[in-house]
Amino acid sequence: MFKKVKKFLKALGPGIVTGASDDDPSGISTYSQGGAKYGLAALWTVIITIPLMAAVQDCDRIRLTTTLRKHYPKWVLYLLIIFSVPAIVLNIGAYITDMNAVEHLIFPAVHAIVFSVLFTGVPLFFIIYLPYSTLGSVQKYLFLTPMEILIGTCLDLNLGYLSFRAYRFYLRKNYAG
Repeated sequence: MFKKVKKFLKALGPGIVTGASDDDPSGISTYSQGGAKYGLAALWTVIITIPLMAAVQDCDRIRLTTTLRKHYPKWVLYLLIIFSVPAIVLNIGAYITDMNAVEHLIFPAVHAIVFSVLFTGVPLFFIIYLPYSTLGSVQKYLFLTPMEILIGTCLDLNLGYLSFRAYRFYLRKNYAG
């Protein structure tokens, strides 16, 4: 039983990290704004994106198992770099700005630059000084952080305002919230 669970979790590892990498500040804000504006109208894109995601996962598994390598010309590499670097730099800047704004709301007495240096320096230190194998295994378990926040928030709720009857719950009418 334990071996089956371990084998399943080992196979699931890359997919979990890939799925959790989408739960970043810019992704959450993008999905929130898109959902607020369009609702379920864009849900049809799932029909296209799920096969694409499955194909990318299969390509990764084929590459890992067969060590198949194909090389592209250098001009393709340089073109990708020209388009990717500005997007990556701006995305990192957006992450740092978003996290900085949230922490400044929580700790208004601390200057905003302190958070910027902290959110830039600490990950950079770990990326430079930790071996990739250690960093990868840490990333596998960091995907649980959003779930821990959700559970902690649910445990902190005052459930006295909820009424549970016949498997339905609703807010009481006298809730002044």
